This record gives sequence, structure tokens and C-alpha cells, in this order.
Amino acid sequence: MSLLKLLIFHSILMLSAFIGTADGYYEYAIYECVYSTSDYSDMVNLLSYSFNKVVHTQFNSTVGKFVGFTEVGVKYAENFNEDKAYLQRMKAEVDKVCIPNAHNYDSLVRDKTVKPTVTLSSVKQAEGRHPAVLMCSAYEFYPKKIKVSWLRDGKLMTSEVTSTMEMADGDWYYQIHSELEYTPKSGEKISCVVEHASSSQPIVKDWNPSISESDRNKITIGSSGLVLGIIIAAAGLIYYKKKSSGRILVPN
Repeated sequence: MSLLKLLIFHSILMLSAFIGTADGYYEYAIYECVYSTSDYSDMVNLLSYSFNKVVHTQFNSTVGKFVGFTEVGVKYAENFNEDKAYLQRMKAEVDKVCIPNAHNYDSLVRDKTVKPTVTLSSVKQAEGRHPAVLMCSAYEFYPKKIKVSWLRDGKLMTSEVTSTMEMADGDWYYQIHSELEYTPKSGEKISCVVEHASSSQPIVKDWNPSISESDRNKITIGSSGLVLGIIIAAAGLIYYKKKSSGRILVPN
């Protein structure tokens, strides 16, 4: 079944009366375009008038006229439906407004995908009877729907797994985190598998238990220090040679 899609192009909020209460009385209109197919063949144009969150009158392009849902709404609908030219313009909005805007939105936003950045790290090392914990994180992906699973020696793990919901970063992107609690065994292979619309193949991250996270950090820091030391030594040697080339040796 196709996912129902909705575009709200604009809404008009009008304060019709206010009697001093916290809520007051509000009359407002919402213009919507609703569709579920990629060719927009089922596009529906809706214009709804509401009073305090209750819809009383609505135009539906598939119906071709306004319909009232309350006593006042029926009177509104009768008045609107007397203007045949207005009804024709409202029906024409499907082709003039809804479909062009839906096409632009789909091509610029809805159909775009961004591949997640996946990391696999050790949260807690195994100690005695306490099992180890791994965390698999996926960052900066779009759209929201994603699946994170764990494999142990090629078999899907369904227990001892906890995951967060997809969390919005506030910039159109999402992140998700999944933890696996397990007791390490020699020679085993544990993998985190991420499936997302941005990748035709699952993204697989294998865990290497032979190097702990702290050891990896130490290796990275040590390597960086070694490279920096070599650069400093080379610079010093070049400077020394330049100074030596300008000297004149005088025999004693």
C-alpha cells in the first residue's frame, strides 16, 4: 500500500472573536493537497474551514463542491456552491497548484536520500559474569526509515538487543543507536547490519575483539606523535644543512 502524502501549502489563521478566556474562539482555513501515487493520479485538493478545531465546511476536488458538516457549515456550503465559476477554479487547482508543487517537493526533498555514517564501538568490556556491550550508531541519514540488526557468526540476534527510535537532528537528518549485550567467545564474528534507502546493499560493520577501543585510541595517538616527530626532525635537519652551507672552515 502506498504511503499517504500530504502537502499543506498555506494556512490562514483569523481571530474572529475573543471573550477574555485563555482559549478564545478561532476561525481558520487550511489548504491541502493529498496523494499517494508517484504519478499524482489520485491527487485531491482540499479546502477546509474550521471553528475551534472542528471542520464545518470543506471543498473536495473529487466531489466537486463544498460540503457542510454542521448547521452553520451547511449554509456556508450552499453559498459557496452557488458560484459555479469559483467551483471550477477550485477543481482546476489540482493541475495548477497541487501537482506542480508536489512534483517540486518530491524531487527536491522527499525523493532525496543521504547515506548514514555507521560506527561500531565497545561500551563495556566483559568482566567476570558481566557481559560485554557493543554499540552500533548510524548518523546523518535521510529519510527517517532505517533498520539496524546484529549478526553473530552469520545468525540474526533477536535477544539482548536494545535500540533507540530514529531521532531527529533538527537539520532534516536522523540518528539511531543500537546496543548488543553478549558474552564474548573465542573466534566468533559479530557484525552490525544497517539497511537504508540510500544504499542498495546493507552496510555491514564487523567487530574486531582483538583490539579494544582504548587500545585503538592509544595506537592512533601514538602514530600521530610519531609522524609529528619525524616532521620536526626533518625540518631541523634541513635548517642545519642550510646554516652549515654558508660557513667557511679555517684550518688551525
